[in-house]
Amino acid sequence: MAKDTVRYPDQVVDEIESLVEDGTFESKSEFYRFSAEYMLELVSPDYDEKTFSYEELKTELDLEFPSDISDEYAFDDDFLQAVVSIRTYGLRGEFEAGYEFIDAEIDTGSRAALVLEELLAMYRKEH
Repeated sequence: MAKDTVRYPDQVVDEIESLVEDGTFESKSEFYRFSAEYMLELVSPDYDEKTFSYEELKTELDLEFPSDISDEYAFDDDFLQAVVSIRTYGLRGEFEAGYEFIDAEIDTGSRAALVLEELLAMYRKEH
């Protein structure tokens, strides 16, 4: 198995640790493996490989993966391209340009705008 190092905000790690402490997950590794598989299943319809006891854990958690993803959860190419743009602005520290991009390209009151603003704010906290 490949090993990959990822940094998470303290709040995320604290929440994951509380899920391990209360027995929802056996370990942080199990949480990370499960969440990666679940997300891949959500965003990539062709993704099929499952590691460990994924289906069993999904059943235990009583998660129902939508068989037909509604527009509410679907990612279109325009949104994914906007995420790439915001990531670029964030990594370069060009936060004002990122906010200008959101204002110019995304419907201000939409969920997409909210997600992109939060993404940009995460990068700002890291700088």
